[in-house]
Amino acid sequence: MAQHTISNLNSLLRGELAATETYQQALAKIGEEDGAAELRAIHVEHREAANTLRQHVHQFGGKPDQGSGTWGAFAKAVEGTAKLFGNKAALEALKEGEEHGLNNYEEASQDEKLPSECRQLISSTFLPQTRQHIATLDRIMARRGEPIRP
Repeated sequence: MAQHTISNLNSLLRGELAATETYQQALAKIGEEDGAAELRAIHVEHREAANTLRQHVHQFGGKPDQGSGTWGAFAKAVEGTAKLFGNKAALEALKEGEEHGLNNYEEASQDEKLPSECRQLISSTFLPQTRQHIATLDRIMARRGEPIRP
C-alpha cells in the first residue's frame, strides 16, 4: 500500500514539476504581455503543489522524485514547438498540460488504494486548482481574440 501511494504521489509530483518548467518557459516567451501576471500566479501554484506532494511522499516514507520524467520531456518538446509558432501555441500547450494534469488528478482521486487524506487533498485542492488554471488560460486566449478549443 505504501509503495502504491508513493508511486502515485511521485507521478503527480513529476506532473507538477513538468508544469513548473513549462510555465517558466512560457513566461520567458510571453514576457509582460496580457496574461503574464495570471501565468505567474499559476506557476506559483504549481510550485506550491509540487512542494505539498514532496511533503506527502516523505510522510509516506518515500523519496520524492527530482525531475519531471517523460511528461517533462514531452512538455519541453511541445513548448519548444510553441516558441516557434507564437504565444497562441504556447497558451494552447499550457492548456494541454493542464488537461493532462486534470485527468491524472481525477484518476488519483478515484484510486481506492490511495489513503483518504491523499484523495481528499486531490479533490479539495488540486482538482479545483487545475480546473481554475484551464478557465484562466481560456480567458487569456479569449481576451487575445484567439479561438478556444474545447
